[in-house]
Amino acid sequence: MELQDFIIRVSLALGSGFLIGLEREFKSKSAGLKTNMLVALGASIFVLVSLEFSNKDYTDLTRVLGQVVTGIGFLGAGAIIQKGTNIKGLTTAATIWCSAGAGCLAAVGMYWELLTITVLVLIVNFIFGLLDTKIENTLKD
Repeated sequence: MELQDFIIRVSLALGSGFLIGLEREFKSKSAGLKTNMLVALGASIFVLVSLEFSNKDYTDLTRVLGQVVTGIGFLGAGAIIQKGTNIKGLTTAATIWCSAGAGCLAAVGMYWELLTITVLVLIVNFIFGLLDTKIENTLKD
């Protein structure tokens, strides 16, 4: 892979992680800007490295994607906290998972898909976050 293509792909992964993490940062979540950027970057790096072996014998690129998902699962599990009957961090964990997916999309050059997913994650976290807050406030009253 040419250096220029590598730089474009990891930069787009970082950009997506930045936008996704910015929303988490505004909400003062534990996994915010840096976490989502690094997750997207890391996922893209693993996929880009695996792409270097795409024409070799006994290579299965889907295994790398599967390992990214597994690794992010452990990271996301660390964001989930249970206090009595309350569970916190599920949205943050899901957002970290989406950031990894965004990094994978950037790595394989699926740029329009990357843009779509980034926008959808922002819509879910912003719009449905507001809706969730309204519902919670209504239930408290």
